[in-house]
Amino acid sequence: HSDKQISEAVVSTQSTGDIDEALRRRLEKRIYIPLPETVGRRALLDINLRSLEIEDGLDFDKIAEDMEGYSGADITNVCRDASMMSMRRRISGLTPEQIKAIPKDELNMPITAQDFTEALKKVSKSVSEQDIEKYMKWMDEYGAV
Repeated sequence: HSDKQISEAVVSTQSTGDIDEALRRRLEKRIYIPLPETVGRRALLDINLRSLEIEDGLDFDKIAEDMEGYSGADITNVCRDASMMSMRRRISGLTPEQIKAIPKDELNMPITAQDFTEALKKVSKSVSEQDIEKYMKWMDEYGAV
């Protein structure tokens, strides 16, 4: 039995150029985690939407394909935006008094394919091709797995 304690640190950044050289040398493993592929995007959709009401027949696989190049955070933002679309449509043009008078069941409508189409138009990808090239170049130079 040893009293020796082991500790690990996990560090995450999108700004690889800002990592100090001395710190970089001390980071034993330096890995690049790519953007989620279709299966991962589908799993993220399931996670983000698990407690929400969804229109019957919504094609999650197509939505996952449509989100090619989206990060996990981007996907969360798309889901959040899509979940608010029906409410936004319902209250559009109403006064605060009229909005307060709307029954709750009219605000809690299922998320539809149209909601996702609109959300994808509003929520852009946050990682560019240039960003990915920069991360890959950094991994070629400093990566250690």
